[in-house]
Order: sequence, then structure tokens, then C-alpha cells
Amino acid sequence: MQNSESATVAVVLPGTGSDAHFADRAFRAPLAALGVRIVAIEPDPRRVVDGYLDAMDRAADTHGRIIVGGVSIGAAVALQWAAENPDRTVSVLAALPAWIGSADDAPAAASARFTAAQLRSEGLEAVIAAMLASSPAWLGAELERSWRSQWPDLPAALDEAASYHSLSESALQAVGIPVGIASAVDDPVHPAAVAQAWANALPRGAVATTTLDMIGRDPAVLGATCIKALAAIESDTTASACKKPCY
Repeated sequence: MQNSESATVAVVLPGTGSDAHFADRAFRAPLAALGVRIVAIEPDPRRVVDGYLDAMDRAADTHGRIIVGGVSIGAAVALQWAAENPDRTVSVLAALPAWIGSADDAPAAASARFTAAQLRSEGLEAVIAAMLASSPAWLGAELERSWRSQWPDLPAALDEAASYHSLSESALQAVGIPVGIASAVDDPVHPAAVAQAWANALPRGAVATTTLDMIGRDPAVLGATCIKALAAIESDTTASACKKPCY
């Protein structure tokens, strides 16, 4: 993993409506194998993005240069912080990026807006019941736990995520930090094309792939896939080869 010897701590951020429990399971074991301790941040549904940025600031103030990462919007906010703090960042672990720039046409943002509206009109219990009926069992269990923990502020958190402006393509092109990206090839909410677009724009970005079924069986697949992508950057392959998905 890129410069892992210079970082002992990684800060990892959950995705929209998710929680520190899932982020911890996604990253802890793969990073522990490299001797890196993780700090999984519990989102404050009243100020998700600012809470994440504050947490990374605190960790860097305490530990020096850190690894940052996350899932979905957590990955986007981690990359934003890294772009603004290159001297305090070792590398970025970006799992399931959801969009570039504006979220207007992103499936993940549309899903968040819809869920927020349903929660306000139907209430938590009805929306959870509908979600459980339409989701894979593992995802339903994860979301039921995290949604209950963030209620009654969950709709505001979802709306905040849906309005988040991720780094633009030109901003990505200016990020010199290595970024390992995990993409699930069968995830319609976090399209594989977005992950590839991140890698194409980033000077030191690479993609490795997994599937939703594999994530459901073991969330640590996400962290391991990000680390696999970082390894492609470290390897002796050409720059163009590093832009290709690693299977």
C-alpha cells in the first residue's frame, strides 16, 4: 500500500444513511493487516459533511499524516479533505464513489432525496418496512440499524448528502495523492462508470472491482479492494495500465 509505513492511523467515513459500524467492518481488517489503526467516524445527521471534515482535522492534528477513506459520500468527502490537505494525507481509500461534481443526475442522490421525502410523509417504520422488503437481507439489516440511530434527523442527513457537490473533473486532475478506488460492477446506485471516471481524472488513481454479493458476505471486501487498487499504483505498471480496472 502506498506509503503505508508513514501512516499509523486511517480515518474512514460512512456513506449516506450508514454508520461507523459498517465503515469499521469495511476497513478495519484489511488495514490492520498492514499495521494501520482505523478510526471510523459516526456521522452527525445534523451536519454530516462538516462533522466528517472536523474529524479528519482532529485526527491529523493528533497523529500527523493520515490515510483517509470512506464509502459513497464518505469517499467523496475524504477525497475533498485530502485535496485540501495534501501535506497531511498519505493516501485515499475511496469505496463506491457516487458522482463527480454536481449530484443532480446521480442515482445515489435521487435515492437519498426520495427516501428523505418518504420518511417525512410516511414515517420511519413504514419506510424501513418497505426498504427491508426490497433490499438484500444484509443491506436491509445494515440500513435498519443506522437509520434508527439517526432518527429523527435522518431526512436532513439524506438531503444534505443529495446536495453535496463532489470534486469536479478538473479538481480531480489536480489531486496528486494516490487514490485506491473500489467499484462494485453490479451496483446501480454507485455506477462503475463513476469509479472509472474518478480514476481516469486522478493523476494517481486506480480502480479494483468487486460485487454487491461479495460485499454482503464480508464488508471487508471493500477495504481490501481499495488497497488492491492502491497496489496497482505502486506497481511497475505504466500509468495507462493503472487506469484500467484490476480484476
